[in-house]
Amino acid sequence: MKITELLGITEETATLPKYELIDGFEIWTTNEEASLLKKLQIPVKLSSLNEQDQFRVQAMIRKSLVTKIGMKDPSVVANEKTK
Repeated sequence: MKITELLGITEETATLPKYELIDGFEIWTTNEEASLLKKLQIPVKLSSLNEQDQFRVQAMIRKSLVTKIGMKDPSVVANEKTK
Protein backbone atom coordinates (compact mmCIF):
# COMPACT_ATOMS: atom_id res chain seq x y z
CA MET A 1 0.00 0.00 0.00
CA LYS A 2 1.29 3.45 -0.91
CA ILE A 3 1.78 6.20 1.66
CA THR A 4 -0.68 8.40 -0.22
CA GLU A 5 -3.34 5.73 0.13
CA LEU A 6 -2.64 5.41 3.86
CA LEU A 7 -2.97 9.15 4.33
CA GLY A 8 -6.07 9.33 2.18
CA ILE A 9 -4.45 11.63 -0.37
CA THR A 10 -5.92 11.55 -3.84
CA GLU A 11 -4.68 13.21 -6.98
CA GLU A 12 -7.14 16.06 -6.43
CA THR A 13 -5.93 16.76 -2.89
CA ALA A 14 -2.26 16.15 -3.69
CA THR A 15 -1.77 19.65 -5.05
CA LEU A 16 -0.82 21.75 -2.07
CA PRO A 17 -0.36 25.51 -2.20
CA LYS A 18 3.21 26.57 -2.85
CA TYR A 19 4.69 29.20 -0.60
CA GLU A 20 7.71 31.24 -1.58
CA LEU A 21 9.90 31.14 1.50
CA ILE A 22 12.91 32.92 0.07
CA ASP A 23 12.44 35.76 -2.37
CA GLY A 24 16.12 35.82 -3.22
CA PHE A 25 19.45 35.68 -1.51
CA GLU A 26 22.93 37.06 -1.87
CA ILE A 27 26.17 35.44 -0.89
CA TRP A 28 28.11 37.68 1.45
CA THR A 29 31.40 38.93 0.02
CA THR A 30 34.12 41.14 1.40
CA ASN A 31 35.15 44.33 -0.37
CA GLU A 32 38.33 42.62 -1.57
CA GLU A 33 36.35 39.68 -2.99
CA ALA A 34 33.94 42.04 -4.75
CA SER A 35 36.79 43.95 -6.40
CA LEU A 36 38.48 40.69 -7.40
CA LEU A 37 35.22 39.42 -8.95
CA LYS A 38 35.18 42.51 -11.16
CA LYS A 39 38.70 41.64 -12.35
CA LEU A 40 37.73 38.02 -13.11
CA GLN A 41 35.50 38.76 -16.08
CA ILE A 42 37.68 36.52 -18.27
CA PRO A 43 39.46 33.25 -17.36
CA VAL A 44 42.72 33.82 -15.51
CA LYS A 45 45.43 31.34 -14.52
CA LEU A 46 45.40 30.88 -10.76
CA SER A 47 49.21 30.94 -10.69
CA SER A 48 49.23 34.41 -12.28
CA LEU A 49 47.48 35.91 -9.23
CA ASN A 50 49.41 37.03 -6.17
CA GLU A 51 49.25 34.95 -2.98
CA GLN A 52 46.55 37.07 -1.33
CA ASP A 53 44.31 36.95 -4.39
CA GLN A 54 44.82 33.17 -4.67
CA PHE A 55 43.66 32.84 -1.04
CA ARG A 56 40.58 35.00 -1.80
CA VAL A 57 39.82 32.97 -4.92
CA GLN A 58 39.94 29.72 -2.92
CA ALA A 59 37.39 31.21 -0.48
CA MET A 60 35.20 32.32 -3.39
CA ILE A 61 35.39 28.82 -4.91
CA ARG A 62 34.02 27.42 -1.64
CA LYS A 63 31.23 30.04 -1.75
CA SER A 64 30.47 29.03 -5.38
CA LEU A 65 31.13 32.56 -6.59
CA VAL A 66 34.00 31.45 -8.81
CA THR A 67 34.57 28.32 -10.86
CA LYS A 68 37.96 26.61 -11.12
CA ILE A 69 38.70 24.78 -14.37
CA GLY A 70 41.45 22.19 -14.65
CA MET A 71 43.73 20.42 -12.19
CA LYS A 72 47.24 21.30 -13.40
CA ASP A 73 47.73 25.07 -13.51
CA PRO A 74 43.97 25.71 -13.16
CA SER A 75 42.10 28.62 -14.66
CA VAL A 76 39.62 30.63 -12.63
CA VAL A 77 36.52 32.25 -14.10
CA ALA A 78 33.80 34.33 -12.50
CA ASN A 79 30.34 32.78 -12.54
CA GLU A 80 27.69 34.17 -14.85
CA LYS A 81 25.65 35.36 -11.87
CA THR A 82 28.31 37.81 -10.74
CA LYS A 83 28.60 39.65 -14.04
